[in-house]
Amino acid sequence: MKKDGFTTSFMVDQTPNEVFTAINNVRGWWSGEIDGDADRPGAEFIYHYKDMHRSTQQVTEFAPGKKVVWHVTDAQLTFAKDKTEWIGTDIVFEIAKQGDKTELRFTHEGLVPAFECYGGCSGAWGALVEGNLRNLITTGKNQPDAFA
Repeated sequence: MKKDGFTTSFMVDQTPNEVFTAINNVRGWWSGEIDGDADRPGAEFIYHYKDMHRSTQQVTEFAPGKKVVWHVTDAQLTFAKDKTEWIGTDIVFEIAKQGDKTELRFTHEGLVPAFECYGGCSGAWGALVEGNLRNLITTGKNQPDAFA
């Protein structure tokens, strides 16, 4: 059973494996500082953006060319009253071949409208996933900070 959350998707000409590789190049598309790894099951990394956001993600699913799931084990969102809103949520990337294209469906399960950060966080995910990640997938080049 899927949890509610913010979802966005897009299609690209690249293969499912190329999409998978780009997702796991976290430093290439997620603006901010990354400490750790996201390239294997059980890997853990800390994301930090200025003094606004710090979170720890653990890779809980890692199916090459198909799916990646990061479980948020810790979070501090300084701009929200409940700074821990993300803890226990899952960041899910699902990859599927659709004819001659590849679809990437992104869902932040648990990021729901009741969260104070929903508007800002869903907008940021839109810029990062639909902008930076999509550009990394289609060009193969690391993307600049979406929030600079």
